[in-house]
Amino acid sequence: MVATVADAAVADVLVVPATGDDGPGLYEVDTSAAGVEVADVVPLDLTRRVADVTLRQAPGRLLAGPELAVSALEHGLLVGAGLLASEQLGVAQWCLDETVSYLKGRYQFGRPVGSFQALKHRIADLWLELVAARAAARYAADVLATGGEDSGVAVAVAQSYCAGVAVHAAEECVQLHGGIGMTWEHPAHLYLKRAKADEITLGAPGRHRATLAGLVDLPG
Repeated sequence: MVATVADAAVADVLVVPATGDDGPGLYEVDTSAAGVEVADVVPLDLTRRVADVTLRQAPGRLLAGPELAVSALEHGLLVGAGLLASEQLGVAQWCLDETVSYLKGRYQFGRPVGSFQALKHRIADLWLELVAARAAARYAADVLATGGEDSGVAVAVAQSYCAGVAVHAAEECVQLHGGIGMTWEHPAHLYLKRAKADEITLGAPGRHRATLAGLVDLPG
């Protein structure tokens, strides 16, 4: 079994889903045990460590058997996706704030470039996207925290929307910073890479839209 896992290189213990003699289960696996190999890989997002984890008949302690494992795993992935939407919102917000600040201070033809109508429209459109993303991410977090019945719908909406907003905001940040935005020295590229990595971390937007369609009985 080989899987790519975020932060596995600094973990002492992994929770591994696997199928045993009695069916699906969740197992606690010590990363220092025999049969466990953890190898760092170069990630797209340079701010988050990623490693390939290889398990070859590694020993594990059963945490949850067939009666609990599937529901626990599904709930964990649901909560993770909901929290990821808040991270994506944060990425988008930083990109918007940083870009607005830059456009106010960068002058061309004797005036701030942020006063040019074409750039105003792009920033205004991005701000509107962030307003909607904030509502979706906050609602998903609230429903998960309070145990609301529509947590599946809330998370699917948040992930299917916030992922694209984060990528768009990061792309605009790079573009509207001009030449400096293309350089390694400016952090804009780090936010773009985080946004792109987040977009597929717990399911691409299309997958969440398909999930949402099933939850609200939309025809396929």
